[in-house]
Parts: sequence; C-alpha cells; structure tokens
Amino acid sequence: MASKLVLISVFILDIIAFGLAIGAEQRRSTATIVKDNQQDYDYCVYDSDISTGLGVGALLFLLASQALIMVSSQCFCCGKPLSPGGSRAWAVILFIICWLFFLIAEICLLAGSVRNAYHTKYRGIIGGDSFSCSTLRKGVFGAGAAFIFFTAIVSEFYYVFYSKARESFQQYGREPAVGMGTYK
Repeated sequence: MASKLVLISVFILDIIAFGLAIGAEQRRSTATIVKDNQQDYDYCVYDSDISTGLGVGALLFLLASQALIMVSSQCFCCGKPLSPGGSRAWAVILFIICWLFFLIAEICLLAGSVRNAYHTKYRGIIGGDSFSCSTLRKGVFGAGAAFIFFTAIVSEFYYVFYSKARESFQQYGREPAVGMGTYK
C-alpha cells in the first residue's frame, strides 16, 4: 500500500509550490518610464522584485516534492520488480508524464524568475523614438503553476500505482529445479 505520509508530504509541498507560483504571477515586476531632469533622458524604474524570489521558492518546493516521490519509489528502476499487469503499465505511463510535466513546470518557473529579475538599463533621448522597459510577459508563472498542479496530480497517482504493482509482485517457487517429490 502507498505510504500515506509520503502522499501527504508531497501534497503539502506541491500546494506550497502552487501558492508561491500564483503569488509570483500576481507580483510580477512592472516598470515605468521616468524622465531624467538633468540629462534629458528617459529611463526605466522597476518596482519590487519579490516575484523572482517567489518563483525560485516554487521551483525549489516542486523540486523537493519530485525528489521525495522519486526516492520513495526508488526512481522506478531500482528495488524489487513490479508485478506485470495494469498497475505496472499505469505506473510506467504516469512516470513519464510526471517527469514531462515536472520539466515543463521547472522551465516555466526558472525562465520566469530569470526574466523577471532582468532589468534593462536602457535610456532613450527625449523626443526620439519611444522605447519600452523590459518586463516579464503575463502568464509565465501562471503556466508554471498550472503544470505544478498537473505534476501534483500525476505524481500522486504514479506513486499509488507504483506501490500497488510493487506489493502485488510474488516470487516464483523456492526450489531451483523441477519438483520431483510426487514421483517414486
């Protein structure tokens, strides 16, 4: 049977990661163009950079969740063999999907954090061509949060099916040869 402690721990880590990713989406950096009074230049002024920290936090909590699931299931490749059947087939499929969703979520969170931390120092001459301040596109952290949610669901099901297939495996008979006890 799947360990309830592992399932609850992974669920809590995923919920925290999801909340941090939503917070990062809500608190993305914004910029305003300000006129420099002394040099007649425009430049970008950015507000707080808290969403970068929230994005990195979500990334680390999701990483901890995935590591816990993989250590608990021995990364699907170590440990005792799995029983053939539907549970093993679902465990294999969910293992692949889990890693796919995890990688997409991590890429979104990492790219969003890096891009959000990037602040241009571009200056333009007043009256010249207008310029825009570089900011993170809306929805990057949101996409990361969505894939955190998908990863959470799939990893929980993966662990349940993996545990079911692992526990239903039965060793073959204990005799190394063909039993001849009934023949005289």
